[in-house]
Amino acid sequence: MFRSARRLFLRSIVAASLAVSGAAWSQSGKTVKIIVGFPAGGGTDAIARTLADKLKDELGAPVIVENKPGAGGQLAAHALKSAAPDGTTFFISHDHTITILPLVVKNPGFDPAKDFVPVAGFASFVNAFALSSGTPAKSLDEYVAWIRNQGQGKGVVGVPAPASTPEFLVKVLGDTFKLDLVPAPYRGSAPMIGDMLGNQIAAGIGSVPDFIENHKGGRIRVVAVLGGKRQPTLPEVPTLAELGIGGFEDLPYYGFFAPAGTPKAAIDHFSQALSKVVAMPDVRERLTALGLAVEFMPQQQLANRERAYAKTWTEIIRKSGFQPQ
Repeated sequence: MFRSARRLFLRSIVAASLAVSGAAWSQSGKTVKIIVGFPAGGGTDAIARTLADKLKDELGAPVIVENKPGAGGQLAAHALKSAAPDGTTFFISHDHTITILPLVVKNPGFDPAKDFVPVAGFASFVNAFALSSGTPAKSLDEYVAWIRNQGQGKGVVGVPAPASTPEFLVKVLGDTFKLDLVPAPYRGSAPMIGDMLGNQIAAGIGSVPDFIENHKGGRIRVVAVLGGKRQPTLPEVPTLAELGIGGFEDLPYYGFFAPAGTPKAAIDHFSQALSKVVAMPDVRERLTALGLAVEFMPQQQLANRERAYAKTWTEIIRKSGFQPQ
């Protein structure tokens, strides 16, 4: 009885301490910065601004979004690494920067395991294959036939970053359909989509959040999605697995990361605020409309998700024969 009561007492003390430290953090009044590794106007930027607008109230501090595009988020990762670990700087990232870049770049200039600490995740999403409106094809099979007839089997497919999962998917599609498909890397999804809207490039691979608004507006046609099932926002679009191309069912994630050494009280405070924000009906509706499957992931769950995803893509990249550049 005594030991049980003592454990309960100690737990209450710890809980009270965390609550006090979290409250103290929220009263600091310091501006919180969310770094985005892609240009303004892209899917990640839209997601960051949606969350920032609500986080400011939950954190009790101003929240700004700072875009640092370039090298598939590598410049943003460098900015996070050099930021003071004082609980005011966070990096919103999907799988590419945190998981894929360290697998495909010899010296990325950062080590996620040493330089960053996961804070919390909030969603998963799928990548998609899309066509510009100037492309006559209405499906992936029609695109393949069109490339064979018009391009003698050669085609260019835009990807939002070099050595990204979309770039590896271009190779898989080329091998599957025996086409000479060449990836055209961009500095983010926004410039890639700009060229697709201008019919400068016939096809592109990116996340559903990147394509969803233009697809619904009829300016871009999403013709296939990755993942194990069709997306609620795109129920008419088949999965690659349905089209006979398996192995891409493990979904990418979105999460927040902080510089290594950031106090646990700050991480807990931000995580708690994020969990409240993503539970808000209007935020969930907005993120779902952007093509995300909203799913709050506390710190350890995000860390586990990142490790599992890295394991999957380590094997895919190895099989592709790609050598880190």
